Amino acid sequence: MKTTITVIALSLILVLTSCVQKTHQKTIVFSLNTPKMGAISKVGIKGKDKPFSWDYDTEMKTIKKDCLYELTTTFETGYNGTEIKFVVNDSLEFEHEENRRIKFAITHTTFYNATFNAR
Repeated sequence: MKTTITVIALSLILVLTSCVQKTHQKTIVFSLNTPKMGAISKVGIKGKDKPFSWDYDTEMKTIKKDCLYELTTTFETGYNGTEIKFVVNDSLEFEHEENRRIKFAITHTTFYNATFNAR
């Protein structure tokens, strides 16, 4: 009986402690090029992991009007990457296609350069 209780207790401790995934802070600098799109009023990112969401877009900062936009954000994650899509003037890129998959760099900061609606 005592052996059974000990085995159950050890199994429970093993299960409870092995399920916790270590998290890390990862910073990504997103740069988006929007060549020859005309007048742009709003640029943002939708995504899988916080601080992003598929329900709303996070606005990017204008670097060069109607051409280049940027956003720097930090994730607290246990994963090696995330998924996003860019939004320009409320138009979602790759509407019925796969999301962009961003793999985090081994270092603290990942630089991701993209062109709207181009792989």
